[in-house]
Amino acid sequence: MDVSIVIPTKNAGKLLNRVLAMVFRQKTEYSYEVICVDSGSGDETLGIIRSYPCRLFEIPASEFGHGRTRNYGAAQGNGTYIVFLTQDALPASEDWLQNLVDAMQIEDGIVGGFGIHLPYPDCNIFDKRDLKAHFDNFGQENTVYWLDDEERYRAEEGYLHKLAFFSDNNACLRRDVWEKYPYPDVDFAEDQIWMRKMIELGYKKVYCPYAPVYHSHNFPLREYYGRYFDEYRGLNRIHGYVISDSWMKLPLLVIRHTLADLRYVRSLPLKRKEKFSWLLYSAGRNYCRYYAGYKGGRYDRSSRRRQERWDRRISQQYKQRKGQGV
Repeated sequence: MDVSIVIPTKNAGKLLNRVLAMVFRQKTEYSYEVICVDSGSGDETLGIIRSYPCRLFEIPASEFGHGRTRNYGAAQGNGTYIVFLTQDALPASEDWLQNLVDAMQIEDGIVGGFGIHLPYPDCNIFDKRDLKAHFDNFGQENTVYWLDDEERYRAEEGYLHKLAFFSDNNACLRRDVWEKYPYPDVDFAEDQIWMRKMIELGYKKVYCPYAPVYHSHNFPLREYYGRYFDEYRGLNRIHGYVISDSWMKLPLLVIRHTLADLRYVRSLPLKRKEKFSWLLYSAGRNYCRYYAGYKGGRYDRSSRRRQERWDRRISQQYKQRKGQGV
């Protein structure tokens, strides 16, 4: 077997049917299997999976972990390469798999590759902008990255983040390396923690813009609050990153970001009412980003009692482990 495609699922909804249909329409010379690991779906997810030639494994919601569950799914397969795909990442072409695995072989030493994310048509205007800017930063062709400047890596935060970035919404790993260095069992950012370790061990990664998936979200603001909390807690644990060193700076950060969004909104051919609506959305979203991000960055320095309160009230990862959400 050349490739094991691993998809963690929970209450994936009808989109999963489109994802699996495209996965099984791939035009590729590689043999592949599809492994789904479900952690307690209560909707039509299991029926959708069983309607395709997938290998289905079920685990309790309490056993879910982003690193742990992907490790479990990968261990059930025997492909030379492991492809991780999320339940809401829709391959955008029938050459997605071929191109992603091909990119892994363009140079010796590549142990992981990730593909571009495209916004769904209904994606909000700010995420459309940010997705394009983020992935454009990695190049327009297959591009290999490795630790070629250790002094810069230690001194420049942006360079460190660029080398460590890895997204297993749409990613490929070499099985022989994964078996030696499996994902860490963490609540968040297992992919970036793993890639940072690989880079520091002297391995390489590849960015493949020819392996696109549609992947974007339109969450309610309350859910964004929880997701930002988890994201910045993860970034603090990986890189020591904090969104602000003082809560007193947060209002100014929200205002600055919202004003930048306002300039962008003004540049778009939208009606005045639409622009005003997007401005209100921006203010709410940026409030979530900075206030939840501030708490996430302080999580490990907070008292146990506060951590438990933030977990119960804010963290999306906590709710997923407890079976309270997707």
